[in-house]
Amino acid sequence: MGATGEVNEMVHHMQKFSWVDYVVFVFMLAISAVVGVYWGFMKKQTTQNDYLLGGRNMKVIPVAMSLVASFVSGITLLGSPTEVYMHGTQYAYIMGGIFLMSIVMTQVYLPVFHELKITSNYEYLSMRFDNRVRLFGSVLFAFTLIGWLPIVIYVPALAFNQVTGVDIHIITPIVCLVCIFYTSAGGLQAVVWTDVIQITAMFGAMALVAIKGTLDVGGIAVVWQRNMDSGRIELPNWDPSPLARHTIWNLVIGGLIYWLQANSVNQTMVQRYLALPTLRGAKWAVVLFCIGISVLYCFCLYCGLLIYARFHDCDPLQTKLAKAKDQLLPLLVMDVLGNIPGLPGVFVAGIFSAALSSLSTSLNSMSAVVLEDFYKPFHRKQLSDRQTAWLMRGVVVLLGVVCVGLVFIVEKMGTILQLTMTLEAMTMGPQLGVFSMGILMPWVDSTGALVGGITGLAMMSWWCLTAQMAIARGYISHPHKLLTTVGCTYNYTISDDKTGYSDEEVNPMLHVSYMWYTLAGALVTICIGMVVSQINRARGKPYVPPAPKLLAPQLRRLYREPPHPTEELYIRAYGNNKGTCQTNSTSIIMKPTNETEEIS
Repeated sequence: MGATGEVNEMVHHMQKFSWVDYVVFVFMLAISAVVGVYWGFMKKQTTQNDYLLGGRNMKVIPVAMSLVASFVSGITLLGSPTEVYMHGTQYAYIMGGIFLMSIVMTQVYLPVFHELKITSNYEYLSMRFDNRVRLFGSVLFAFTLIGWLPIVIYVPALAFNQVTGVDIHIITPIVCLVCIFYTSAGGLQAVVWTDVIQITAMFGAMALVAIKGTLDVGGIAVVWQRNMDSGRIELPNWDPSPLARHTIWNLVIGGLIYWLQANSVNQTMVQRYLALPTLRGAKWAVVLFCIGISVLYCFCLYCGLLIYARFHDCDPLQTKLAKAKDQLLPLLVMDVLGNIPGLPGVFVAGIFSAALSSLSTSLNSMSAVVLEDFYKPFHRKQLSDRQTAWLMRGVVVLLGVVCVGLVFIVEKMGTILQLTMTLEAMTMGPQLGVFSMGILMPWVDSTGALVGGITGLAMMSWWCLTAQMAIARGYISHPHKLLTTVGCTYNYTISDDKTGYSDEEVNPMLHVSYMWYTLAGALVTICIGMVVSQINRARGKPYVPPAPKLLAPQLRRLYREPPHPTEELYIRAYGNNKGTCQTNSTSIIMKPTNETEEIS
């Protein structure tokens, strides 16, 4: 038998997915469907508030578990162990950024959104700026979601293929149909409670692999020693160069900004925080989310150490035992759990749980954005509860079907974890920049915010796409830790895929670590926004200072609001039908409601 044939024979032999495993996997899907039936047909979601926000009466612990489940997709579960196997444990220091994010979010961003009692956080942009900025933010969200969800669906299908041999284009439509069904039927309540079940499956799967794998290798001491000997256990890299791929600086500072956008101003996450009845409960949900995500990250990173400890002398990537980097963890699973019926099924159910939770949350959030940001601002006709329900469910079904179709395109793309963060950064930085200007910079006007956001998006699109193209063509390569095949006991063929291009051919800016992308996008957006606002002020363009409730709590005490314009001045600038008059206990705040300049 040839070398390739022997490897294929081993791959086939390791695909020991028994009927018990299929039963476990189908049982997980069935539970999710039952939850959808319960919340969709037995506990009727009668109003928009019930469907999108659970009646704003959710409990802290289920919401926190749901947040962890939806944020941790299969990309994290499969990509993080691969990162450790290829590059070492430096990535673990991003948990410092997660901790800092929880402080900034609970003190600055969350109080503003929660006190406004909004459904879509892009409503804030029309309150603070105007409908143009709101539309810009919601379109960016939709664009990011449509690009991200197919990757979320594809990754667990890859794992399923590794352990069963079933084609990814057979399993993805089946699993996604279940997800589309329970999300469209049960709304946020169904999403949260299926997430609770699914996060339990995720933790169980990762714990199972970690414990059994450690025992098989020979204990924690063996795992630690083999990784120490290979240089994978790393102290913080203090290199100040922005070109270094992972350092303590870009993981903590860049990680803080990345997580701030992903958790503080992202509709998929904010919507769950807004479903909690009190701000105190929402803050506790942030804390519990950070603890949960850190524990799950530790499991993922340890599994990366475990993969190396198991394959330290016979790299499965070079021998093609694993055909893609993100199949390393499934390969380990079949190696350590394959002989025990049911356990591979638990693992695959856990990986698919991660995907289902991310997909269901995103579909539910997208229905909120379409209703609140794409329909209501531009259509005066009031929808009945029945029409609203059909619109929201229609969005869930349509977007779900589109994402399944886009999996065919994702299949042709490269390494998952870095690719995802890079493509997300095109829109994440500008989004965070626009929200931060609104909450932290009272002097920025709507035109400044819009021009800043568009400029940031244009620059980051060029930067991210050019860098990704350079990596795909081999112009930029990131050296990985030593991998060897000296201990392999089977025949294999190593193909040389190197392109031979040198790093010198590429613009030095493209070598900047992808961990800085979100920060760069936010800074460009903010700087341009401030400059344009100052130019507008110098030209004498009218400006209305924002209401205190639209600013961070710390600024409400420090920022002395200028006197509000009189109604006469307001009407002179806008005419009679250009704005609405919002009142509070101390003053009248004139606020524009359409795409007009603001009053000075």
